[in-house]
Amino acid sequence: MLKATDLCAGYGGIPVLYDVKLAVASGESIGILGHNGMGKTTLLRTLIGALPATAGAIRFDDSDITTLAPHARAKRGMAYVPQEREIFPALSAYENLRLGLIKTGRKHDAIDALLEDFPRLRPFPDRTGRSLSGGEQQLLALARALAGEPSLLLLDEPTEGIQPSIIEEIAETLVALREKRELTIVLVEQNLDFIAAVSQSVLVIRRGQIGDEIPREHLTDLDRINQYTGVHA
Repeated sequence: MLKATDLCAGYGGIPVLYDVKLAVASGESIGILGHNGMGKTTLLRTLIGALPATAGAIRFDDSDITTLAPHARAKRGMAYVPQEREIFPALSAYENLRLGLIKTGRKHDAIDALLEDFPRLRPFPDRTGRSLSGGEQQLLALARALAGEPSLLLLDEPTEGIQPSIIEEIAETLVALREKRELTIVLVEQNLDFIAAVSQSVLVIRRGQIGDEIPREHLTDLDRINQYTGVHA
């Protein structure tokens, strides 16, 4: 579904990613752990096209998308939820979801079907984005990203600043959607319980390079996790 080969990227001539190699199968959920500043967000922004690759290649669904613009990648079936969520705060939840349908050809009644997967959002479609809690905003960002029925979802630390009850709900929702839609997920996260619940395998990123895969049985052992990444639960 997704393959990065010798991928390099950076900011203002300063390299951040170095020869990244990553392969994700269709329907697979991959988690990526690493210290702050190791290149996790840069990797997702390069995969979606918000940051140009300076070397290497990206293939999606067996097509070279290395130079495609973000909107062209979205049209092919990629979706991205950034760390900041980037919902429209002055628009209602319903209007945010309608924007997710633009140029998809899907009718507005598709929102009703979408909300079946996000029951927490159903009671307040007319509330503005800014009036929602952080967890509700994250669910709205996820729902909007999925409105276009992507085959690949890129998530950047979706649990940051969110109450534990909604973190569990987001994890359950993602697992259910992966199974229901055969959704492929690439997840950057530092919450170990969340990444273990959602991901089928977990990789480490160090200094801009993808390194070891962490065995699932080690995700509950903080001493081992610190040996890999220094990330704390």
